[in-house]
Amino acid sequence: MNWLMIFIALSAAGMVWVILDLTKFFQAVAELRRNGNTEMAHMLLLVGLCGVVAVLTGFAAALLLALVLTLVVPLGMRFAKVNRAAGSRNGVVYELYWGFFPVILIVFVLRSFVAEPFKIPSGSMIPTLEVGDFILVNKYTYGIRLPVINKKIIDINQPQRGDVMVFRYPEDPSLDYIKRVVGLPGDKVAYLNKRLTINGKAVEIKKIEDYRHPGKLYYSEQYVEKLGEVEHRILNDKEAPAFIPDASRFPNRENCNYNQSGVVCTVPAGHYFMVGDNRDNSKDSRFWGFVPEENIVGKAFFVWMNFGDLKRIGSFR
Repeated sequence: MNWLMIFIALSAAGMVWVILDLTKFFQAVAELRRNGNTEMAHMLLLVGLCGVVAVLTGFAAALLLALVLTLVVPLGMRFAKVNRAAGSRNGVVYELYWGFFPVILIVFVLRSFVAEPFKIPSGSMIPTLEVGDFILVNKYTYGIRLPVINKKIIDINQPQRGDVMVFRYPEDPSLDYIKRVVGLPGDKVAYLNKRLTINGKAVEIKKIEDYRHPGKLYYSEQYVEKLGEVEHRILNDKEAPAFIPDASRFPNRENCNYNQSGVVCTVPAGHYFMVGDNRDNSKDSRFWGFVPEENIVGKAFFVWMNFGDLKRIGSFR
């Protein structure tokens, strides 16, 4: 039996149930206990609590709560010297929580410190990443961070120009965004007349065949751009204006100069300038400013699934 899949499915169901009606939820738990179905009652209570936490603070916090509960409950029963005879109510509860613990521990460690899955929700990184791509993000490339609070405790590498990076959106840290690193701390980044310049040097580009958007009847101009050692494709739309409309009043905005041709920014210390590969269809640092170092989540490196196009698997490294 795949306990991890059962836990995930029940967490989703429990989340919806708890949100809709707390009273009915706890009545159901109590009814299961009265009928002797202790295992299901505790499983439902566990996933319900985790579902609430997931809604309020995110999946990482819910996973941490599940890890703590599945460790504390059986240890508490041991220290309290509760009778855990096989088949008894307490024995069922003990085996349930203790059985979940190693599975949740493995998932928690892998997701927090090794790799985390994300789904691409928009077309801002086309043609590198398509809508519906499921990607893996390396969580240790830029250092080891504590889960939930995202505090770096071990420094390893710094982001480099050309990296595709997942980060917490500065205007709403509960959201994860993905863009390409264009400007490093101290860089002077100019995006004028749809050409990118870094520290006074134009970034090398080469025109290739136009890109036809999948399932749509229009094309975008396509180029190969080289940032540092990384070559990647970018898109431009002829009809889109060169200027940046509706830029927000973000922190360190005084570092940027907007005009009819685009924008010029000096990246402050401890921050990064992020831009999407679909240049005229990406809300990025040109609009909402710089990404602080503490918002970094990890480096994207692999497409592991796209249910709409299986050929996408492994298309990005």
